Amino acid sequence: MASERPFRAIPAVHELARDLGQLYPEAPENLLVMVARDVTEELRREISAGKRTHLDPQEVLNLARKRVEEKLAFSLRPVINATGVVVHTNLGRSLLPEEAVEALTEIAARYSNLEFDLQRGQRGSRYSHVEEILCELTGAEEALVVNNNAAAVLLTLNTLALGREVIVSRGELVEIGGSFRIPDVMVRSGAILREVGATNRTHLRDYEAAINENTALIMKVHKSNFAIVGFSKEVSGAELVLLGHEHGLPVVEDLGSGCFIDFSRYGLLKEPTVQEVVGAGLDVVTFSGDKLLGGPQAGLIVGRGEFIRRLKKNPLNRAVRIDKLTLAALEATLRLYRDLEQAVKRIPTLALITMPASQVKKKAQSLLRRLRKEKIPHLKARLVKTVSRVGGGALPLASPPSYAVALSVDGWSAARLEKALRASTPPVISRIEADKVYLDMRTVLPEEINLIVRLLKKIWGE
Repeated sequence: MASERPFRAIPAVHELARDLGQLYPEAPENLLVMVARDVTEELRREISAGKRTHLDPQEVLNLARKRVEEKLAFSLRPVINATGVVVHTNLGRSLLPEEAVEALTEIAARYSNLEFDLQRGQRGSRYSHVEEILCELTGAEEALVVNNNAAAVLLTLNTLALGREVIVSRGELVEIGGSFRIPDVMVRSGAILREVGATNRTHLRDYEAAINENTALIMKVHKSNFAIVGFSKEVSGAELVLLGHEHGLPVVEDLGSGCFIDFSRYGLLKEPTVQEVVGAGLDVVTFSGDKLLGGPQAGLIVGRGEFIRRLKKNPLNRAVRIDKLTLAALEATLRLYRDLEQAVKRIPTLALITMPASQVKKKAQSLLRRLRKEKIPHLKARLVKTVSRVGGGALPLASPPSYAVALSVDGWSAARLEKALRASTPPVISRIEADKVYLDMRTVLPEEINLIVRLLKKIWGE
């Protein structure tokens, strides 16, 4: 029963902590005391401010229980991605293949030869675990891996162009997620930006006219996260290689997303592969590990040995190096690319991007059948055609056809339903279109369908 004198309903800190301890016997005592103190102080402030005039002791306990559960829950946790965005930057980008998860778990739980040469019995290099296979797959002379592609670009520019000019087309001065821009990265590297051409058109003569005694290298930035269409022109990497080598300058390309397969074979737009770019003679090529490659977050650098060796010796390399878990997951992912057909099936990012719309439709129909069988009160669901996105700034013009289950609830706004799904355990991340909540089934895993049904039933108080 609510108290007319709400202060009297607030228990002592030790009493509330004791009651919580009976409910959560495995919770640390200091955590329970902290929660009890915070809750009682908060309630006193609210009563003093006139925000509460009645207070039920059970209400106090419920509030404290909620706080304990929030404290005990992990901040980083799995979610169900029903947005249709495959490489969703905010949701962790690429899902790792099973082989990578197994390798990561095994290496995490035991000691490893991270920097130990088993043949010579002495200190080795952590990069040796992936360098050979990277060279095998790309055709590069040597390779290096750092913690992300921004670091790869930073290290490359700092090593090869410190205090000197780097020529870049104005139309390639991209901005990536989190407002990080190529010009900003270049400033931090100590290199000097030399813009050439116009936003939509840059010619070979523009690069040639900019070369001077202070030029360190020519850089090409692949427009992996946007596109310029219409009256436009860009200079190919192969053309820049000829120009650069004529003047004794290295040519670097930041591929951004980077991929090892030809997506045009699967009905998507053609994206230059790393193998093709290396084959065109680029001296250094950088790209991400957790986008179109489908592996862990990493910045991969491949190219000519004389330049890669210089990058390895840069003291900055230690500040951006990758750890054993990344190496384990990356090596396992790269090994799958020895059979490209199997890679498309085994690497989740590739499998989801190339999944035929007919297969997505089957998943959507499966969810619909389950929902109709459960007959959840006031919930309406129907199949709708839609389009997915590759995400992560990759293949910006690609819109793979997809299917979604559109949800609505009598008396609820779409925003309210979206919030309820997001607040469930695990959270379901969806999108809103035409005042309906869309569950795009391209990115919903088959084993998550039954879970979504249970979560929807729970929302309505099963």
